Amino acid sequence: MSGYVEGILVLLAINVVFAYGAFLPIAAGQLNLGIAGFAAIGGYVSALLSNNAVVPAPVAIPVGGLAAAMVALAVAAPVLRTRGIYLALATFALIEMVGGAAGYPVAAFIRFPTIAAFAAGVALVVWLLFATRFGIAITAVHDDERVADLMGLNVRAFQIAAFALGAGFAGIGGGLYAHHFSYVEAQYFGITLSISIVLYVLFGGTRSVLGPLLGATIFTLLPELLRGSAQWRYVLFAGIVIVVMVLRPQGLVTGMQMPRLFRDDGARLRTGQAQ
Repeated sequence: MSGYVEGILVLLAINVVFAYGAFLPIAAGQLNLGIAGFAAIGGYVSALLSNNAVVPAPVAIPVGGLAAAMVALAVAAPVLRTRGIYLALATFALIEMVGGAAGYPVAAFIRFPTIAAFAAGVALVVWLLFATRFGIAITAVHDDERVADLMGLNVRAFQIAAFALGAGFAGIGGGLYAHHFSYVEAQYFGITLSISIVLYVLFGGTRSVLGPLLGATIFTLLPELLRGSAQWRYVLFAGIVIVVMVLRPQGLVTGMQMPRLFRDDGARLRTGQAQ
């Protein structure tokens, strides 16, 4: 595998992890523009552990994700009291919390196979989550919070759980980035990255666990496939995105896929018959 191909695949795998980090809160009806801030937290924490505590990178990275999730839990209660554009602004402020951090070199290095394994693991975990009552409840909360509350669901608890889990996955993505590129800096984890990650989910589809995977893949690979168009490639890319969003405003993939084993439980929960 050439260095160029490996570099593209590394970015794709990291972007998939980021996309699932944004997907979980969006699936619960929240727009988290602070996703890049949680990625930065995961990157810095995992880098500190691997550098100073000599923790192996495959161990330090999940711990960094856990740290990001804990920070998300700490700020979730006040942040999730807001709605709409105010929620977006509140989560955007989270990026500013880490925006002044200095760059930090990372000694431990990981290659594509390790990053791909993490990406596959995150995708599998999310798929399994949405094949359980947790995922069904998140879908119900997204569809109508009042109805979900009347069904006996703890809406706030599920929203906080989705927010924290998404932050944890973003932290893992930040750790993967830091340990592959051997450097972590807050400037990379800014609002531009957050918006890009949210676009992966919106483009792929917010109602399907396949949506973030497809969105991240297209946003990562399509600009490279259009590289032959030189200065026009981003114009062509933007045009393709606009056309797709006009024709498919709900995203490329719609409908929450889950194993058949769990569909009967989902139907009973949505009709209030679940015990």
